[in-house]
Amino acid sequence: MPVGRALVAGSPYVGVYLRAGETHLVAAPIVSGATVREVERLLGVRVVRTTVGDSDIAGALVVFNSHGVVVGDRTDDDEVAELGTIAPVRTLSTRLNALGNNVLANDTGAIVHPEYSDEAIEQIRRALHVPVRRGTVAGLGTVGMAAIATARGVVVHPRTTPGEAERIAEALGVPVHRSTANFGVPVVGACLVANSRGFVTGRLTTPVEIVHLQEGLQVFD
Repeated sequence: MPVGRALVAGSPYVGVYLRAGETHLVAAPIVSGATVREVERLLGVRVVRTTVGDSDIAGALVVFNSHGVVVGDRTDDDEVAELGTIAPVRTLSTRLNALGNNVLANDTGAIVHPEYSDEAIEQIRRALHVPVRRGTVAGLGTVGMAAIATARGVVVHPRTTPGEAERIAEALGVPVHRSTANFGVPVVGACLVANSRGFVTGRLTTPVEIVHLQEGLQVFD
């Protein structure tokens, strides 16, 4: 089964420290070698070990797809060089600099925090090479924390409205499914790391939640 459970420094919020795409995984130095190897195996990705903005919460601070990488402008030159092994990197000067928390993207489209300026949205569009729309998930602007998206599906906060779900499905071109992780935590984007081949979620995630996550992300044996 292409599904795993893990902790990072004792925390079940693995999506805060890890961010995956179809070909690469960004892993903060704080993530153990054993966890990185397990994620690498299950998701079939190449690993980039780096902080972002000198912080270990790399998953919350970077967003990328197969076309590009976006980070805040506090990311230093060495970190940009590491991330540049994935795809071209664009740094964004904005107070909403936790790009992983504020952008939900795949290779088809992106939904972003409603408070991003038109200029910031244009920068994200150019970097990721996809159409970009403002939106919310369950009323939250932190769409990348409240949901997780791959090339197969999107899993969102269980209180996501039908209108929000429709907008997300249209923007990202994949079905939307509601679920929790980590024994009832609704901000699923903070709880797991995923791509079209598999996912690794926090160790507290229940078997029932794993089934829902599999359905939403279309990941099966």
